Amino acid sequence: MALLEKKACIINFFVIVILSLPCALEFNIWSGFQPLGAGTGVLDLEDFIVSTTLLPLGSMIFLIFCCSERYGWGFKKFTDKGKGPKFPVWSSLYVSYILPFIVLFIFIQGYITTFSNL
Repeated sequence: MALLEKKACIINFFVIVILSLPCALEFNIWSGFQPLGAGTGVLDLEDFIVSTTLLPLGSMIFLIFCCSERYGWGFKKFTDKGKGPKFPVWSSLYVSYILPFIVLFIFIQGYITTFSNL
């Protein structure tokens, strides 16, 4: 194993141990910690971070990268890449302009739903 791979394994080991501690401590020491209101726990907070924040923002970045000439490939280059079935060219307007607003709506709706119950 190369030195770089050993270093990566050691770093990932400590990152995984540190990031799993909140889940392990949720029903023990941190049982009274309710970050998103009564009846919630650390796993609810982690679910909120991943599902309501990271996934919509990641898909928005993916859309912008694939469809924007200024910030990424651009739609023409996106449809010309790879083998197999091609992405339909007629969907350029939908993927470039309508779909980002749908993802933004989902992002905002997730925050409204989560914080309106507090």
